[in-house]
Amino acid sequence: RGWGVPLRRVKSALRELERKTFHLCGLLVPLIHLALLEAGFRQRTCILMAWAITSIGWSADLARLHIPFVARHWPLQTILRDHEHEQLTGGCYFSLGCTLAMTVSPPDVSSCAIIFLVLGDMAAALIGVSFGGEVASLKLGREGKKSVEGSLAMFCVCFLVAMVFFWDVQLSEYAAVVAAATATLTELYEPLLLDDNLTIPFFSALALQVALYRVRCPPCANVREARCYLF
Repeated sequence: RGWGVPLRRVKSALRELERKTFHLCGLLVPLIHLALLEAGFRQRTCILMAWAITSIGWSADLARLHIPFVARHWPLQTILRDHEHEQLTGGCYFSLGCTLAMTVSPPDVSSCAIIFLVLGDMAAALIGVSFGGEVASLKLGREGKKSVEGSLAMFCVCFLVAMVFFWDVQLSEYAAVVAAATATLTELYEPLLLDDNLTIPFFSALALQVALYRVRCPPCANVREARCYLF
C-alpha cells in the first residue's frame, strides 16, 4: 500500500487522473461564458456560439468514426476509453450537456452545473478508483460498479461548489443539497441510459433553478446581477 491507496489500484488511479486532468479543461466553458457576458455579449449570442461549437465537435467525432484517415490522426487517443474507439467520445456529450445547460438556465446556474460535472465527476472517479470499497463494500449504480466513497465525494464537492456560487442566498443550503443530490444520483444511475456528461449539467441546472425558486430567489438573469434577492 502507498499513502493509503492499495498498490494494485495505483495504475488505474493514475490513468483516471490523466483523463480527469484533461477533463479540467471543461472549467474554461463557464469562465469563457462569463467573460463574454462581462465583455458585453448577449446571453443569446453566447448560446448560439455554444451550439455552433457543439455542432463542429459532433461533426468531427462522427468523421473519426467513419473516416479511417481522421481516426488514425485523432489527437489524444491515449485517453480514450475502450468503448470510445467505436463510439462518440465523452467530449461530444460534455459539449452538448454544457450547451443545453446554458440554453435552459441563466449564466450563474449553468456555470454551477457545469462545474458540478467537471469537479464532482472527477472527485467521484478518483476517489472511487482509489478508495472504492475500502470503507463500504456496498456497490451502487445501474450496473453495481459505483462506490459509496466516490458518490459521497461527488456530493460533497457539488455541495461546496453550489455554496460558493450562492453563498449570499438565504437557505442556500437547501438549493445546494437538492442540486448536489441530483448531480450525484444522475452520475450513479444514468437516467435514460444517456452519457452522464450530457445529463449531469442538464438535470443539475434544472434542479438548481427549481430549488432557488422554492427559496424565493430567482437565478440571476445575467452576470452583472451579482446578487440574488429574496422577495
